[in-house]
Order: sequence, then structure tokens, then C-alpha cells
Amino acid sequence: MAVLRSADASGLPATARPLAAGGVTGLEITPTTSGALDAVAEVRGELGPEVAVGADTVVTGAQARDALAAGAQFPVTPVDADVVRTVAETGVTCHSGAWTPTEASTAWRAGAAAVKLFPAATGGPAYLRQLPAPLPDLPIGVDIHQAREYTGAGAHAVGVGSPLLRGADRNPTSRHLDRLTERACALLEAASPVGHTEEAAR
Repeated sequence: MAVLRSADASGLPATARPLAAGGVTGLEITPTTSGALDAVAEVRGELGPEVAVGADTVVTGAQARDALAAGAQFPVTPVDADVVRTVAETGVTCHSGAWTPTEASTAWRAGAAAVKLFPAATGGPAYLRQLPAPLPDLPIGVDIHQAREYTGAGAHAVGVGSPLLRGADRNPTSRHLDRLTERACALLEAASPVGHTEEAAR
């Protein structure tokens, strides 16, 4: 998952194309970005069904409804059960942020399809390994750049912003975009558990 956050969303479609070419199949666009909802619709129309486009940091029911109207396929919210329920009632996937087991369980019971562990770096992979014991059925993703450490610890997904984009979402010039596909491919390789990578190589 690539997290796109910029002061101005006009360049986000140009940033999304090389990410998709590199194999990234999920994009999060933050509603705090000016023009974000227009960008959600534009990116979805351009990249088609192979890439899921979500709205990140949705904090109110009104924002959730606006994101859904723009075509967001998975609003992402901090720990806010009301937003999760608002989205879940429409039948659309909603992801919720959480840090503690209580927050993760609350989000799951409210209808979140997955829980985004944040801030993941605070506890690291060792903390993530502890969560499946009390919450074995909960799919958990993390927002980090040490991808393999976290997938190896049980993360179902990883979300990466600035370590992947390196300013391409804020300034989508050819200089910033030229190596974005290469970095996206490297991220996918890094996110694959060691056994999966070895199996694919055989």
C-alpha cells in the first residue's frame, strides 16, 4: 500500500502510474490534501480495477460519505468506531487504525475489514507478534518501511509513504518519478516473507 499525502493533489495521478507499474495494488490518498477526492476519482478511472484506491485519515462520518461518493474503495480511519460503522453499513470495506489490543478489538467489532497498526515503529515487529495470541482472526497491517520484518511477524499488509515516494507525491517531476517504479518493485520484494520469495524463485 502506498500512502499519497501532498499539499496539492493535482500531481497524484502522475505519481500513481509508476507505482502501479511497479506492482503496487493499493493506494491511499489523504482527504487533507487539497483536491484529494477529485484525485481519488481520477486515479480510479485511469488505473482501473487492478488498483484499489482508498481515502486515508477519514475522521468524521461526513468525510467518509464524501470519500465514498468520490469512489474511495476503502476509507481508512483512526480509531473511530462511528466512522467504521458508517462505512460498514454501506457494504464498503473500511480499515481502522489501532495501537492497543483493545483498540484493535473495538475496530474489528465495529465492522473494520482490517486494522492498521499505527504507529507501528513504536513497538516494532516484537509487539506485532504478540497481537495474534488474543486476536487470532484479526488481519493487521502496518505503516513502516522495514517491510519484511513485519510481514515475517504476521502483518497482512504494509503501507509506506515517504520512504517509498521520496517527494514524488509533492513534486511529481520526471526526476522524482523516474525511479518510482523501481522502488515499488523493490518494496514488493522486501515485503515478501523469505519463504515466499524463495519459493517464487524456484
